[in-house]
Amino acid sequence: MSLSTKMAYESAEELVFGTAKNPVKYGFDLEVGGGCVYPELVPHPRPKAASSKKEIVKEYKKMITDVLDVTVGLGFPGIQIELEHVSQMTSNPDWGAEVSAQTKALLEKYYNQYGLKGAIRSTIADHREPLQEDIRNGKHMEYMLEAFDACAKNGTDGLSIESIGGKEISDHCIVREDIRGVLFGIGVLGSKDMEYIWSKIVDIANKNGVVPAGDTDCSQANVAMFMSGGYHGKSVSHVFATFARAISAARTLVAHEQGAQGPTKDCAYESPIIKAITGDPITTEGKASACAHSDLMGNLIAAVTDLWSNEAVEYQDMFAGSSVKVFAEILSYDTALMNTSIEAGQAKILRDLMVHSDLYRDPQAFILAPHNAYEIGSAIVENSSSYYERARAAALKAGELMAADDNLRLSQAENDMLKTTMEELESFPEKEEDFIDECVDHYKEIITDFKPENYGL
Repeated sequence: MSLSTKMAYESAEELVFGTAKNPVKYGFDLEVGGGCVYPELVPHPRPKAASSKKEIVKEYKKMITDVLDVTVGLGFPGIQIELEHVSQMTSNPDWGAEVSAQTKALLEKYYNQYGLKGAIRSTIADHREPLQEDIRNGKHMEYMLEAFDACAKNGTDGLSIESIGGKEISDHCIVREDIRGVLFGIGVLGSKDMEYIWSKIVDIANKNGVVPAGDTDCSQANVAMFMSGGYHGKSVSHVFATFARAISAARTLVAHEQGAQGPTKDCAYESPIIKAITGDPITTEGKASACAHSDLMGNLIAAVTDLWSNEAVEYQDMFAGSSVKVFAEILSYDTALMNTSIEAGQAKILRDLMVHSDLYRDPQAFILAPHNAYEIGSAIVENSSSYYERARAAALKAGELMAADDNLRLSQAENDMLKTTMEELESFPEKEEDFIDECVDHYKEIITDFKPENYGL
């Protein structure tokens, strides 16, 4: 276990969209983080299309052709396609492999005929069940690794996953606003699971000559974000969801410490922190992901991105054509504006406008603004003796930042949550082993099927 101990950038001011310290070039002449922002379109098949391999391959051919046609037709220079696996594509690795191979052939055709730059990300589904199986050696791990290998052999350029380690604890604790359980589930168990699976993903990627891209804490921190909702949301405190997000950055970082190179997965809202630490390119989603969900940072989250995503859109008819065509156009126009600002030498002005349009909309947006993301990243690398220490440090720094800015207007209930959670975080043991022992004893009583051995404990 080798933890990050320094930042890739000297200051937050260096962070900007379209440029990363460690750009990734793959696919058909697509360079991510090399001075240009590209769209990443995520098409989803209709449920009925997953009834057979033949039907799902046919559906993807229609979707990808629509996306490439509109991209070329409107004169945009390139696009990345994310093949985010529905369950059947991972459970039957040959399904995902054939979709990948078909997509590669289409990208090659459009590159040769029109010069369209392009690449493929395959995101393998994580269907492991921590309360029911050995998640390191069970059948779902076997399917998952087979699917990674099959896609890597059949045209995929980058490999990703939305891993679920620790979710059995965090699901119980998020709804109860239990910060100890969130720190344990995301910061400790999630990190240990990431270390285990990403060492295997990186090996598969290297063996096949493709890029190990990145992960996301969608299954945990995004649950907190979605449950906190909009201004009228009451299921989970927005401040509490903000602590979960800070902790998630320490967890998602593990993929890069194991060899992931980026771009990160689109729904990793923690990605600005990852970019500040690693210098690897990132993907984010915001206003153009309204087809899938809402967030409170639709502009801000694009401030330092390198790929701009729609999250996912189901293949349907709309007035202008198919849904995937429509969202490819929306993303492409967004990236055209970013790229024009880069060419004009005005990228940082556009970045700052994006940030300030959402900066105080919500504490979750607030901590992901570049200057605050950098501070949280610094706290992570300065407390690198264990996964626990750095996740706790990230949460404490997020709390300090929220408390220090009077422009972040929190309700009395949110201020109370901030105060209470900071007191709890400060009261936790200093040593990781003491915290783990305390949590294993406590949560094993509450969640009787919890299996510490899934995490090497």
